[in-house]
Amino acid sequence: MSQTLCLVCIDTGEVGINQLFGKFSGISNPGLNLVCWPFQTVTNVSTKIQQLEVETTTKTKDNVTLTVKANIQIAVNPMRAEQYVFKLSDPHRQITAHVHDTIRSTLPYLTLDEAFESKERMAAEIKAKVSASMEEYALVVHSALVTDMIADANVLRAMNEINAARRHRVAAVDQAEAEKNLRVKESEAAAEAQELSGKGTARMRQAITEGF
Repeated sequence: MSQTLCLVCIDTGEVGINQLFGKFSGISNPGLNLVCWPFQTVTNVSTKIQQLEVETTTKTKDNVTLTVKANIQIAVNPMRAEQYVFKLSDPHRQITAHVHDTIRSTLPYLTLDEAFESKERMAAEIKAKVSASMEEYALVVHSALVTDMIADANVLRAMNEINAARRHRVAAVDQAEAEKNLRVKESEAAAEAQELSGKGTARMRQAITEGF
């Protein structure tokens, strides 16, 4: 069998996985690389950061259906890219499964209000779990963010009505307090006016008496 020396170009942001007779033989860096075809082959693997969006629907402790949107940023470790190629068949599917598992093991123990307050903690837990599970496949998790939480439309409507009622109650209390303060001030002013009037009358009587 004849063989041919070929030049293979690997772009920046990629590495080449070399195989000799089907067996892994090394990693090629970006640039021109010499390949002995057909005995040797090169598979290009991107090392750029990729973003994966995951939506998970589950219920909170107070039985509210909540959809959580998470963004995971991952990249292949170029020094161990062969593990990504030969050990992992569907990385996005596996990462999605771990995100689902993390969220569904957390939200059922939180109320709706607690869930909205724990977005950062949930994101940290997602990153920790995905990082631990993907490390052996040479995948690095750069960030994990919980970008949105969407409750059922009926729940949102009820929450808006509750918040509106609460605001009305607060406004009514504030108005009543303001009216009370106004009445107190008016009473104090009236009392002060009567006191001043009484003092003036007393001085006038004293002056008249001294005149006599």
